[in-house]
Amino acid sequence: MTKAEKNPFAQSPEYWNVNFTITTEAVATAENAFDDIALSVSSFETDEDNGVWTFDVLFSAPPDMADIERRLMLLSALHGVALPKATLAKVVQEDWLAKVARDFPPISIGRFYVHGRHVTEPAPAGAMAIQVEAGAAFGSGEHGTTSCCLEAIDWLAKKRKFKNILDMGCGSGILAIAAAKVWNGNVLAVDIDDVAVRVTEENIGINQVKVDAAVSDGYNSDKVRRGAPYDLIVANILARPLIEFAPHLAANLAPDGVAVLSGLLATQEKQVLSAHMMQGLKLNKRFLGGEWCTLVLTR
Repeated sequence: MTKAEKNPFAQSPEYWNVNFTITTEAVATAENAFDDIALSVSSFETDEDNGVWTFDVLFSAPPDMADIERRLMLLSALHGVALPKATLAKVVQEDWLAKVARDFPPISIGRFYVHGRHVTEPAPAGAMAIQVEAGAAFGSGEHGTTSCCLEAIDWLAKKRKFKNILDMGCGSGILAIAAAKVWNGNVLAVDIDDVAVRVTEENIGINQVKVDAAVSDGYNSDKVRRGAPYDLIVANILARPLIEFAPHLAANLAPDGVAVLSGLLATQEKQVLSAHMMQGLKLNKRFLGGEWCTLVLTR
């Protein structure tokens, strides 16, 4: 297995989208029919009167369309609906990481003022400035998942102090840096991608905060285990690894700990929440950023 295949939140150089429509009867099954092969599955009701839903299934490489057709045939047979017609298209995308690193505008999110090196004006009075050069790692503050996580950190900062914090899947390190600026506790930022860890280390130096960054395959590293239990775990990854990691998160979370989960679509909330409720966690607060959802969980 390559690192790209092993990393559930690595960025692909290109993406492919399979699009199809299906009626309401088969929606629930369709939402799970591609979990084992797709990066993400998004569904939207596009014709409420006739109960028609549109699905977009995202892949990092051209999928086996024969396999896609077989799965759709099974959906059709199981629910007695018309056979969906699938279309495959390469996603046209800009090199947004390079663009963000070059000229993304400063953003104010709660108490945080996130900016790149090209911004020379001082931060607003009372704001905590975070300079992030995203480079080859995810996390500039612009994406709904990141901004909602910053909102969650800002909200939590008004309620309590955290002393031992884990940023799982740190990307650019923006969330670990924000946590370090707010609480000045022990902060560990980990990612399976060594490039992301290198970018995080660079951003730690730029912001002059105390954060330890390391490569870790999820929670499976001595570094993560030695630091446990954590009174705050932030995981801005994807729905599937969030679900897979739920038992590990619970095992590494302090009895009075808090978890901030992001990287999931609002349509995936029930699945992610259910996996964590099975581990004794409950929903405390929800933040929405467009179609994306961030969950704050407690014991």
